[in-house]
Amino acid sequence: MFLAKALLSGASGGGQGESLVRGLGGLLTGGGHGGNLGGLVGGLVNLISEAAAQYNPEPPPPPHDMEVSATELRNILNKVLSRHQDLKTDGFSLDTCRSMVAVMDTDTNGKLGFEEFKYLWNNIKKWQCAYKRCDTNQSGILERAQLPAALRAAGFQLNEQLFQVIVRRYASEDGSMDFNSFISCLVRLDSMFRTFKSLDRNGNGQIKMNIEDWLQLTMYS
Repeated sequence: MFLAKALLSGASGGGQGESLVRGLGGLLTGGGHGGNLGGLVGGLVNLISEAAAQYNPEPPPPPHDMEVSATELRNILNKVLSRHQDLKTDGFSLDTCRSMVAVMDTDTNGKLGFEEFKYLWNNIKKWQCAYKRCDTNQSGILERAQLPAALRAAGFQLNEQLFQVIVRRYASEDGSMDFNSFISCLVRLDSMFRTFKSLDRNGNGQIKMNIEDWLQLTMYS
């Protein structure tokens, strides 16, 4: 993509861009190299390097153009999952993605903004590494005995009582957890920790809220 943009923009501007286009045309027709494969490859590499040096990537669009709905998030995540056959999962459901959007949606507009999505995406990549690292038998799922290490690797130090709650909520009957359940669990955990810290203004480990704030916090999640 960057090569095509560089060549097209360069061709319209003349000068060096025109020489790139002419040079590429000459390589494709074998001109100047007598059909020599080594010369063809070497010349093409030089052209690509030159084009890359000229190309300045466009800045990303503003946040309001990068909002992601729950349906779009599901499509993105499941498309990525389809490329990882080593992860045993049925894919992310729409309800799961709605929950992810809700706990990450700081302005409660029903979508993830650019920064919110970037934060979620970076976390998913990090948690995927933890999941694979703790799946020591490469079964594609985390067994119950592997879950504590996986949660610690993901950055969460939990007591036994909370761990049992997580197993009952997100694991299957035998205590194992597939990838989408693991990610769903960590998205909620991360959000709960961040929300508590933002409300703990005195830093004493305690928060105070009224019934309206409590209902809004717990219902939209």
